[in-house]
Amino acid sequence: MAGVKKGKEMIDKELLDILACPKCKGDLKLKEERLICLNCRKYYLIKDGIPIMLIDEARDLEEDFKGN
Repeated sequence: MAGVKKGKEMIDKELLDILACPKCKGDLKLKEERLICLNCRKYYLIKDGIPIMLIDEARDLEEDFKGN
């Protein structure tokens, strides 16, 4: 099974290709242990290899990285 590995987490490439942001339907990019939507500037955490794709669980890129 081909996949993209980050640490112990793994997202299958085929799954990554079909996933879309639940808020804006934009493409998602894998970075570390999160899926990032550059369109609406939200990201979704990956826990135990499972992307948490709930809009209520989405986090703002700007809010979390302001001080960096």
